Amino acid sequence: MEQEPSILDYLISKILFWRRNPLHPRTFVADSNHEVTDDISAFAGNRDVEEKPEATPASLKPTEGTSSLDITRMSARFPWRTFAALVIALTAQFTLEPRANRDWVPGIILYGAAIALMIWACLQKELTWIDPPAEEEPIDRVETGDQKVDLWERVLHSRWEWLFPAVLLSLLAIFSFKVGTGQYQFTWFNVFVWISALVLTIVVFWQPDGAIQRYWQALKGFIKAGTIRLRVNPWSLLLIGIFIVAIFFRFYLLNQVPSQMVSDHAEKLLDVGDVLRGQTNVYFPRNTGREFFQMYWTALMVIVFKTGLSFISLKLGTVILGLLTLPYIYLLGKEIGNRRTGLIAMAFAGIAYWPNLISRIALRFTLYPFFLAPAIYYFLRGIRLQKRNDFILAGIFLGLGLHGYSPYRIVPILLVLGLGIYLIHHLGRHLAETRRKTAFGVLVMAIISLVIFLPLLRYTIANPDMVGYRALTRLGSLEQPIQGNPWLIFFSNLWRAMTMFAWDNGEVWVISIPHRPVLDFVAGALFHLGFAGLLIRYIQKRNWMDLFILISIPVLMLPSILSLAFPAENPCLNRTAGAIIPVFLIIGFALDGIMRAFERLGHKSGQRLAWAIFTTLFLISSIQNYSLVFQQYRKAYDANSWNTTDIGHVIRNYAESVGSVDTAYLVAYPHWVDSRLVGVNAGYPLKDFAIWTDQFEATRTDPRSKLFVINSNDHEDIRILSGMYPNGSLSLYDVSLEGKDFYLFFVPAEPLGQ
Repeated sequence: MEQEPSILDYLISKILFWRRNPLHPRTFVADSNHEVTDDISAFAGNRDVEEKPEATPASLKPTEGTSSLDITRMSARFPWRTFAALVIALTAQFTLEPRANRDWVPGIILYGAAIALMIWACLQKELTWIDPPAEEEPIDRVETGDQKVDLWERVLHSRWEWLFPAVLLSLLAIFSFKVGTGQYQFTWFNVFVWISALVLTIVVFWQPDGAIQRYWQALKGFIKAGTIRLRVNPWSLLLIGIFIVAIFFRFYLLNQVPSQMVSDHAEKLLDVGDVLRGQTNVYFPRNTGREFFQMYWTALMVIVFKTGLSFISLKLGTVILGLLTLPYIYLLGKEIGNRRTGLIAMAFAGIAYWPNLISRIALRFTLYPFFLAPAIYYFLRGIRLQKRNDFILAGIFLGLGLHGYSPYRIVPILLVLGLGIYLIHHLGRHLAETRRKTAFGVLVMAIISLVIFLPLLRYTIANPDMVGYRALTRLGSLEQPIQGNPWLIFFSNLWRAMTMFAWDNGEVWVISIPHRPVLDFVAGALFHLGFAGLLIRYIQKRNWMDLFILISIPVLMLPSILSLAFPAENPCLNRTAGAIIPVFLIIGFALDGIMRAFERLGHKSGQRLAWAIFTTLFLISSIQNYSLVFQQYRKAYDANSWNTTDIGHVIRNYAESVGSVDTAYLVAYPHWVDSRLVGVNAGYPLKDFAIWTDQFEATRTDPRSKLFVINSNDHEDIRILSGMYPNGSLSLYDVSLEGKDFYLFFVPAEPLGQ
């Protein structure tokens, strides 16, 4: 039974003005048989089922002399304010698209007008946002017969007898990851101990809810029957269709876009090669250090798809993970809105150039949103439903993410911030049980993630400089001094990062089209309307989740914003990649609200018009994102990258025809191709074909034919080789891209007996 709020509770609720439903001290004694519930229980229910018709707004309630027909006409008015806000926002973002003499002033003015119209539409009840999801009803005590049971005991109820062996195995695991002097590797023994510690820790806190038994029964039923029953309805077909479109955008021309590898790819492939040869590192120190997940995942791709140590193996691994992120974006959309919010968010994320590029570039970048999406989903779900098992799942993805990509280290801070926002919005003694369960659930999440983090924790204890090197060089003066006031640089970086959605996504050509907005003009317009809309819903509903989603965007971009020593690297789409999740959730939230406004026109015509708007905007966005990825980005990337593929193919053809791989050489030249990538493209991923000028003389002892690949500007080495091999022939290998040509100097084999 709920405790009666005290005067202190009332004062707290008045001080915390952002809270929904402030408390008032009661002046009566409630009936002991009367169940007192929080107003938020009115929003309970299955978010998947069709929503009930909205109640008639207060402004449309019948008054004296007003007929029901008049009310229908009033509610069926065309939502012109909402429509105008959408059109003006689209125009605003379109004016910010890259062009000669681009000016941000008209865009700002138009965006201001669009948001003002949207606020007016909200005030007139023309535009209404989907209600936030319901939380479990807060209670402090329940009555069992004549005995009151303290629910704090239920909060802490766990299988504590398994805690000691779990801790013991965790300690054993952390020490067993060191297998030699300075060597930290996975072995069959320490992996078994580590997984056993994790399983026992989960056993301690897991609360049986029958789900595992239901899945087991379903599996046994399938095995017995030998058939699977699938229920197909229009909604599931729409979801499948959207996912197929996303598959097309992620896999289309995968071997050509991007076309060339960069030096980071060489480092990754060397690490993957180490794994395949049995060097199972906990942390890969090559190139300032990398977490292990991508190396083992790519090794799995090599084994499964038989693609070898190649660019396509790296691409397959990251593109698959990028696609697997989309279902959790859908589920998160349901958490902040409804299933249509999730569908729209997933649809636009599936075709967008930002998540597409960070997947295609085949580095660790896509691991940031991949692990973040389920971690946030189970975190929010655990708080809303007060289910400890969801916190356990959140802890699993939180811990795994720390082995993926270093900017993910900001996520624990984000979740702690989220807990703080939740607790502030739930102050008051009548909510004490909710706070206790939530805080304990987050503690369990932290414990689970810590156990998963143990391998990297052990390495970090021994090598803190290696693990933190990349972050410290950007945040401090370890590599170069900070030029200017750090605070001014920070706020400048923050501004540039927050405006990249509409203006400039940075200058890193490897993973972006430099100096254009990170969103297409449709998604950009919806994002800015949705950001304002979510803020409006927070003011109306005081739901903590809305504030958490809004704040998560700058927090998740901090790994880029905190590049104080190298401010030119901010914004960059890899270190801000976690923001993909809240950004596209907000896009889904915005378009769902706009569609709801049109659906109020009538059952049939309103729904058709709403879905027509979605279809039109989605098609326009798809067309622009297709152009961005497969035309603009492809052209810019090819122009900026070195054509190691062409050089590798030339060497392979030479080795398979008149020559040998041992007598093919790439003459070293400053700021030219990475010789290791030439080896990968030639089919010899572990061979470095580089040769320096002072090594030319050693080649004269080999009588076989020789091939030297030379930079088109390296006239000095051409002169030396021509003098050394008078019978050699020089030819220019013409490439369609300007500035990518190179010379081939071929030396025929010496006659036998000479």
